[in-house]
Amino acid sequence: MKLGRLLATVTLGTLAATSALGQSVVDGSKVDEIVTIARGYGAATLENQGDGNPRIAGNIKGVPYYVFFMNCTDEAACEDINFYAGFANIKPTMDALNAWNRDKRFGNAYLDADLDAAIEYDVNLEYGVTRENLDAAFGVWSVLLEQYTEYVGYKPAP
Repeated sequence: MKLGRLLATVTLGTLAATSALGQSVVDGSKVDEIVTIARGYGAATLENQGDGNPRIAGNIKGVPYYVFFMNCTDEAACEDINFYAGFANIKPTMDALNAWNRDKRFGNAYLDADLDAAIEYDVNLEYGVTRENLDAAFGVWSVLLEQYTEYVGYKPAP
């Protein structure tokens, strides 16, 4: 009886591992695939940053944002991506930003160098994540962007 349970456990574990291995893994070298995922949430185009690293310029429900590819090397994939949105001439109080950061688990809200509202969200891609996981990260960003724009009073152009 114990041998039967052990074999069943090993078999289930093997099936779970095989299922996970069959998933598509995305890392920072798969820029085109990341752009494709971004397009599932709205307009997205691939651009280059000043240092030559890629960046995505996106728009979700009328709200512009960027995805910066960070910690890139010539020989390897970029290790992480940074979602960013800034809102010129919207100047929430520090108390409001502190409340956001205290009450929200994801997304770092702050005042940029011009004291305008900004929000960021980082995703580590160093060893790759499943495509589904990265799609979920874009989903989190989409919700954060919607909540934050409402929170700071940003009105997208119609």
